Amino acid sequence: MRIAVYGATGFTGGLVVAEIRRRGMDPVLVGRDKTRLRAAADTAGATGAELRVAGLDHTAALAAAFDGCAAVVNCAGPFTLWGEPVVRAAIAARCHYVDTAGEQHYIHHILDEYGEPAARAGVTVVPAMADDGGPGDFIAHLAAAPLTAVDDLVIADLRLPGSASRGTARSMASVFAEGALEYSDGAWRPAAVSPQSPITPPGEPDPVPVETFALPGVVTIPRHVRARRVRSAIRSDVAALFTALTPDIVETIPTTVDEEARRAGRWLMLAEATTRDGTRSRGWVTGTDGYRLTAVIAVEAARRLAAGHQPHGALTPAQAFDPTSFLDFLTSEEVTWKTETTTPCSS
Repeated sequence: MRIAVYGATGFTGGLVVAEIRRRGMDPVLVGRDKTRLRAAADTAGATGAELRVAGLDHTAALAAAFDGCAAVVNCAGPFTLWGEPVVRAAIAARCHYVDTAGEQHYIHHILDEYGEPAARAGVTVVPAMADDGGPGDFIAHLAAAPLTAVDDLVIADLRLPGSASRGTARSMASVFAEGALEYSDGAWRPAAVSPQSPITPPGEPDPVPVETFALPGVVTIPRHVRARRVRSAIRSDVAALFTALTPDIVETIPTTVDEEARRAGRWLMLAEATTRDGTRSRGWVTGTDGYRLTAVIAVEAARRLAAGHQPHGALTPAQAFDPTSFLDFLTSEEVTWKTETTTPCSS
């Protein structure tokens, strides 16, 4: 099975190329510079992998570069700037499409605009298959499932502060520039600027302060969970780090994060759904090394799309894949997940 990787010369793209090779599939590296593509293949342990040169400014040439591949994994962010041409080219080439985007407005746009074109081409487009968007969408679906009517659903990224690559910093800077959305009474609108209640993360003794942040789940979860309101949050100390990212600071951040630092970090996505009577269902998924897990998630998504059986169109992670099956697959990669429901005590 051949899987094309656009953005293969970047940090996440290199991890995706390595993961494709580890899984016994054939990566096809696509980009503008053949010398850089060859170096990226060598670094990822994929010496001899096929290289195809194409840029973003010519859809036909890019589609030709994807020809014969079962799926495309797009890792070239910020996706708000560079993502959409790859989506168009994948659809033109009749290739399934996955990306590692975390940019809320971009994900919202792709899901809104590319459902019909993808369906006509007989392919599936799934954005947000990274360590936040994919697991967050899956665990929210499972947390909400026991409830008959969800009044409020919070999706929260509760990872501790840690190292980030320059690419992540660029994307997060663009996220802050666009502002956050929330979903309320059937529509997406700018998120209300109001205090959020502290959240106690699983495994921690005390509540931590959180604030609104533009997570992918706000634009994916309402497409498969019936909820009056869906909002998102992130630890306040992590949000403070992202808000401090000026363009000058971003360009001083290293392009990669070493494996020891990645292994020392832990990501955690939590979803909490509540009904009007106070019944609460909570789920969380957590693991180490979010960068490597993003590569695992994206490649497994591409593999599953290539195997077929999913509907065509532009879909959220939980629409394209069975959430329990996908999360259970991730447990082989040191990921744990759990859901629990509590009912308010009667007086």
